[in-house]
Amino acid sequence: MRIVLQRVSQASVSVDNNTIASISQGFLILLGIEEQDTSEDLDWLTRKIINMRVFEDSDGKMNQSLLDISGELLVVSQFTLHASTKKGNRPSFIRAARPEIAEPLYHQFCQTLENLTSKPPACGSFGANMQVSLINDGPVTITIDSKNKE
Repeated sequence: MRIVLQRVSQASVSVDNNTIASISQGFLILLGIEEQDTSEDLDWLTRKIINMRVFEDSDGKMNQSLLDISGELLVVSQFTLHASTKKGNRPSFIRAARPEIAEPLYHQFCQTLENLTSKPPACGSFGANMQVSLINDGPVTITIDSKNKE
């Protein structure tokens, strides 16, 4: 699993010009799932997200987690995070999981975040053409890959 984690002051996702989900302060998570991803990847990544200390404390230092600030989550599926650009100019998405594998893991990811935070994340519409709007706070943008735990 690969994510782009963005600290936001607000974010929303729309489908067909209708806003289907929105949040205020918290994380916008763009989630890419590949064929080899498992529940172990999901568990490691969700715990990493909720404990990531990138929100400012009273001294202005990035020292608080999403849990510390009671922040919100917006999760958007994005298979293009697994694009390979090695050859030519047209990306290959061969590493991205097919929908029958990715969709259940996407829903499990959202459910696990709800279990860990005690509140449901806002979610995009899996497989839909979505428009994502955000105000990136900082900006703070972090990529995390469960197969490359740096």
